[in-house]
Amino acid sequence: MDDRSIVALYLRRDETAVRQTAEKYGSRLRTLAYGIVNDLQTAEECENDTYMEAWRTIPPHEPSDHFYAFLARITRHISLNCCRDRSRLKRSAFICELSAEMEQCIPAPDDSSCRMDDLALRTAINDFLGKLDEEKRNMFVRRYWYLDSVADIAKRYGISESKVKTTLFRCRNRLREHLNKEGYTI
Repeated sequence: MDDRSIVALYLRRDETAVRQTAEKYGSRLRTLAYGIVNDLQTAEECENDTYMEAWRTIPPHEPSDHFYAFLARITRHISLNCCRDRSRLKRSAFICELSAEMEQCIPAPDDSSCRMDDLALRTAINDFLGKLDEEKRNMFVRRYWYLDSVADIAKRYGISESKVKTTLFRCRNRLREHLNKEGYTI
């Protein structure tokens, strides 16, 4: 069943929408969640919570053209919240490492007068990603969206971990330069 048909089921409040979603995207969503929470049972819970959140938010949202991205975003947020809840007192070193890497590129001032418009920042980042060649863009997204390890990225693309680290380092530097040109300061 195609995405438009599944979304139409959600809009009609037909419960088969959840089953169709699970059949089409269940394994991908579970894999995404597992990459973040690193626990199969928790990943399955995140997947199920994704279906519930999709049911709750369609309507008013109507993600026919980008249904998987809509679901992946929900899954990612639920999984990250799960990690935060699990480690309230002791943050996960892996999440901290990735956060520190991206903090060097994307400014996030604490005072409200300096807060950025999320839409403009999103557009600037998407422009940057659109200018990268496919391999670099895929590595960047695998690392900072899917939270894949450097070793997993190297294995996926058949390259050395050293090349992945170097590529990501250079991409972060280019992102920093791009954001500086767009008027964002770090």
